[in-house]
Amino acid sequence: MRSRLSVRRVVASLVAFGLIGLASGRSMAVEPIEIFDAHLHYNWEPAPYYQPDEVLALLKRHRVTGILATSRPNKGTHVLMEANADGLQIVPFIRPYRVRPDIQTWFRDPVIFDLVQDEFKRGYYRGIGEFHLTGSAADTEVVKKTVDFAVAHDLYLHAHADEDAVEILMRHNPRARIIWAHTGFGLSTDRVAALLERYPKLVGELSYRSGIVGGGGALTPEWRALIERFPDRFLLGSDTWVNERWAAYGEIMAGYRAWLVQLPPATAAKIAHGNARALFADAR
Repeated sequence: MRSRLSVRRVVASLVAFGLIGLASGRSMAVEPIEIFDAHLHYNWEPAPYYQPDEVLALLKRHRVTGILATSRPNKGTHVLMEANADGLQIVPFIRPYRVRPDIQTWFRDPVIFDLVQDEFKRGYYRGIGEFHLTGSAADTEVVKKTVDFAVAHDLYLHAHADEDAVEILMRHNPRARIIWAHTGFGLSTDRVAALLERYPKLVGELSYRSGIVGGGGALTPEWRALIERFPDRFLLGSDTWVNERWAAYGEIMAGYRAWLVQLPPATAAKIAHGNARALFADAR
């Protein structure tokens, strides 16, 4: 009896996640669970890997129905916003970079804050980032002004930051809303949980995050417990920062779906797209 119930539960989960469908007692293939890609770069420096129509086709093919869009420089985001993106929610963020070397200097360069203010005048941005910060690099006047600007204009911050930098960003302005790119990479789940508990406006994005799955692709006990404790606090992302990530886009999305299916359907739907939809409910 127990084995029959287990099989039924597995089938029910597969149906919920769109991996199989049931009709008239027969199984049939249906679309996989939709994903909101909350970490997408459409860089135009040195050159875009795909043309805009190719990007939109790729997203549609892998049932990505929303994106947090950034680019270096911001021209790529402009192009996406101007494209005919029927059925795709685009949430644009201001990237505080013109060229790649800005990653190392933006936090002490006042010209970057001018760039942020100028881009904001376009009227459609919902956040600032992704930007990179480590430790005390977050404790500068430029960063403080950027955080305060985001809070004043109801913008999110997308921070590729270590634990210390996250703490400093929150000290700059406790009202800051931060999407934490990569959720600390290999930071222990205990420390991730402590930060999520301390800062209710901190949300973790899971690209490149290690430890989520173990042998055979099974969810690890630590991450299952963390997700069950904070089901509303995680997002998925591709992080297409280099062309190789674009080339592997389908594999990245399939990798997420492989462990999402191991969660209760309602929890998986939140992480796949629901949490992002809730954050950006009023975006285009």
